[in-house]
Amino acid sequence: MCGIIGYIGSKSATEVILKGLKRLEYRGYDSAGIALGGSELFVEKTVGKLMELERALDCGRLSSYTMGIGHTRWATHGAPTRENAHPHCDCTGKIALVHNGIIENYDILKQVLIKEGHVFSSETDTEVIVHLIEHYHRSDSLVDSVMHALARVEGAYGIAVMSVKEPGVIVAARKGSPLILGIGDGEMVLASDASAIVDHTRSVIYIEDNEIMEITSSGYRTYGLDMKCVEKRVEAIDWDIASIEKKGFDHYMLKEIHEQSETIVNAYRGRIIPEFGNVRLDGLKLTDKDIFGIQRIIFIACGTSWHAGLIGEYLIEEYARIPVDVEYASEFRYRKPVLRQGDLVITISQSGETADTLAALREAKSKGVKVLGVTNVVGSTIARESDGGVYIHAGPEIGVASTKAFTSQVCVLVLLTLLLARRRDMTPEEGKAILRDLQLMPQMVNEVLANDEIRAVAAEFKSSRNFLYLGRGIQYPVALEGALKLKEISYIHAEGYPAAEMKHGPIALIDENMPVVFIATHDQVYSKVLSNIEEVRARKGKIIVIATRGDDEIRKYADHVIYVPEVHGMVSPLLTVVPLQLLAYYIAIMRGCDVDQPRNLAKSVTVE
Repeated sequence: MCGIIGYIGSKSATEVILKGLKRLEYRGYDSAGIALGGSELFVEKTVGKLMELERALDCGRLSSYTMGIGHTRWATHGAPTRENAHPHCDCTGKIALVHNGIIENYDILKQVLIKEGHVFSSETDTEVIVHLIEHYHRSDSLVDSVMHALARVEGAYGIAVMSVKEPGVIVAARKGSPLILGIGDGEMVLASDASAIVDHTRSVIYIEDNEIMEITSSGYRTYGLDMKCVEKRVEAIDWDIASIEKKGFDHYMLKEIHEQSETIVNAYRGRIIPEFGNVRLDGLKLTDKDIFGIQRIIFIACGTSWHAGLIGEYLIEEYARIPVDVEYASEFRYRKPVLRQGDLVITISQSGETADTLAALREAKSKGVKVLGVTNVVGSTIARESDGGVYIHAGPEIGVASTKAFTSQVCVLVLLTLLLARRRDMTPEEGKAILRDLQLMPQMVNEVLANDEIRAVAAEFKSSRNFLYLGRGIQYPVALEGALKLKEISYIHAEGYPAAEMKHGPIALIDENMPVVFIATHDQVYSKVLSNIEEVRARKGKIIVIATRGDDEIRKYADHVIYVPEVHGMVSPLLTVVPLQLLAYYIAIMRGCDVDQPRNLAKSVTVE
C-alpha cells in the first residue's frame, strides 16, 4: 500500500527520503510528497511517478535539511491530486504528517474541527489527524499531542509527524499499518518497509500496534497509548540490498520468476529428511499430540495466497485426510465463523501485514483457536502474533504480481501435508518419492523457463480481450492463479474455472476469438480434461495446453502445447504455474504495460 519514510541525522534528508521512496515504489502509488523541517517547514507534493517530485524539487537548495518525512500515496479517500497527496499540514503550516491506513470516523471528526475553525484543503481522511494534533499542540508537546489526537481516532494508521515547534523530533505511531525504525550511527530512518532502511542500517525496531515513538538523531523513546514507557528489542535484518536489485533482468517480475528455481529450495532447505520421506517444521510449535488432535484446518488468505491455500486444501484432504476449509480473510472477519476445539487456523500472507488476514488472525485467536502463520517477512505482524508458523524464505518480492512467493507458499504447504500425512497413513516410500521430485524441482523449473513456445503463444494472443483458464483437481487453483496474473499486469479480462464448470455458463463465451488455457497433465482426471478440450474445439475456441512432457497425443487437440516435466502430482503445481506466469509477463510486455507497478494495485494491502 502507501509508503512512508522519515529521516533525522546529519545527511541530506532530501536525498535519503527520495532514495527511500524509490525503494518503496513497488508497493504501488499514484502521488508522492516530502516535508523537510527544522525551524521552518518545506513541503512539496506531486501527482504521478517519483520523477515528477524530483523535477519539482531543487535538491541542491534543499541539501541543508537534515530531517524530513516522505510518502507515496495509493488513493483511498479522494482522487490522486496534489491536494490529496501527503504530507498534510495543519492550518498554521507548522505541522506536517504522513499516514498509511484509513480513519473510519474521519467525517464526524472533520465536522467537529470545521466548527472549531479549522480549514481543510483536501478530501482525505488523513487530514483530520494533523488538525487534531494542531488542536492539542497549542499547549502540549508533539508526542503528547499525537497521543491525545489518536485517542479520538478510529481506524488503522501508521503515521510520522514533525513540527517546527520541536525541531529535531519525529513522532511515529502505529495501529494496523507497519512501521519500522532503523537505528544508524547518529541517524534514524523510519519506514513502512525494511527495503527503505537497508541502505543505512540492519539494526531495526518493529513498532507494535498502539505504540508511539519519539525519535531524535541520537535516540528514541517508545510509549504505549497510556504514555508509559515500553522497552523495545533491537533486531537484525538478514538480507542485503543486492536481493532487491534487478540483477540484469528487465523487470523485477521476470527476475523473480527466474528466481523460483532457488526460492523453492530455500523453502524446503533444512526441513526435509529424504532418507525417511519425512519433514520437520519446528516453527509450527506443534507436538504429536497437537497434530493428532487436529479435526479441521482453516486456511485464511487473500488473492494469490488464497490460491495457495486452495492447493493446500487439495493436498491435505487427499494425503492427510483432514477436512480443510479455505476462507477469504475479508469475508471471514465479518461473519460469525464457527470455530471449535480441534480446529487449526493457518493464515497465509506474503507480507505478513495484510490487513484483512491480520484481522482474521486476531478474530480466531480471540475464540481460543490455535493460529499459525505462513509468511515471507521476518518480524512482520502476522509472524509476531501467530502461535507458531513457517517462513517461506522467498526473499524480498518487489514485483506487485506475486510469483516466487506463491511457489514458496505452495512448497511449504507440500511440506505441511507431508508432516501430517506421514504421521497418519502415508508410507515412507511415498514420502521419499515426493521428496525426490521436490529436490529435482530447480532443474525442472529451469527447463520450463527455457521454453520458447511461451513467448510465441504470447505474441499470437497479446491482443485478445478475454481468456479462460481451466483445470481440474489440484490444477484448478493453478488456473485461478494464471488468470489472476494475466488480469493484474496485462489488463486483459481473464477467468479461472474448474474445467467441468465451463458447461455451466462460460461455454457461452467461447468462439473463434477466445483463447482457452487448459492444464492437462497426466493425472487421474486427464481423460476428463480431454473431453473438456473437445467441447472447446467444437466451438472453435483457441486451445493452449500445459501438458506433461512426452504427451504427443495432446497435440491433436491443441493449437499450442507447452510441456512441463512429469512429477508427482503433489508437487506438480510448482511446475504448471511457471509457464502461466511467463505467459502473463510476455503478453503484458508486448502490450506495453508496466508489469512491476500495474495500475491501481498495491503490493501489500494494509487497509480494507
